[in-house]
Amino acid sequence: MKRLDHVAIDGPAASGKTTAARLVAHRLGFVYLDTGAMYRALAYLALVSETDLDNERALVRLSKAHPIRVELDQTAGGAQRIFAGDHELTDRLSSSAVTAVVSTVAAHPLVREAMVREQRRIADDAPVVMAGRDIGTVVLPQAPHKVFLTASVDARVQRRGAEMEAAGVDVSERRLREEIDERDRLDQSRATSPLRPAADAIVIDSTHLTADEVADRIASIVNSPSSG
Repeated sequence: MKRLDHVAIDGPAASGKTTAARLVAHRLGFVYLDTGAMYRALAYLALVSETDLDNERALVRLSKAHPIRVELDQTAGGAQRIFAGDHELTDRLSSSAVTAVVSTVAAHPLVREAMVREQRRIADDAPVVMAGRDIGTVVLPQAPHKVFLTASVDARVQRRGAEMEAAGVDVSERRLREEIDERDRLDQSRATSPLRPAADAIVIDSTHLTADEVADRIASIVNSPSSG
């Protein structure tokens, strides 16, 4: 892989990394990629096809039958669109059903191997701001700019609740807290690519920061003469 001016942003669920990554990419003129959406796409396919979530090889076969790819919508400021085969899934990936199972799907080593290949292919062509849970540690370990974005559980529950409300989904705060706690447990304890900061990542606590403030901090890190 070519060593381009990549920005790796990792962090737990609802830490604000997706929004921050999109804003940073816009500020820098980089390609934006939310890797979590790719795993969500496969989770969605598994649910609608009733594929066994614990059957790793069945999930890999599913991803091969309906290749997951990312396209940039230049009419929407470079926003990403997620496809499985010829079908766009972009607007179907935020449901509570998908959220409940995506960590199980993403924990399979062969699934991650296939996804990482596609993510690296995208990053090999242009500078990217890539958000996920193992970008700085696994996908782009040579990225010159690495950030680990975190936030309090309370802040993350509020953010996820606002997202769900905007999507017209009514979910209780208690249920959201349970889902986030369980997602953290699964992400941090999986054997392959567990969620953790890269050794050289800069940790930013976004609890009391707006999305624009987080993006400004990350952009300043990238633009710092000493960075990279």
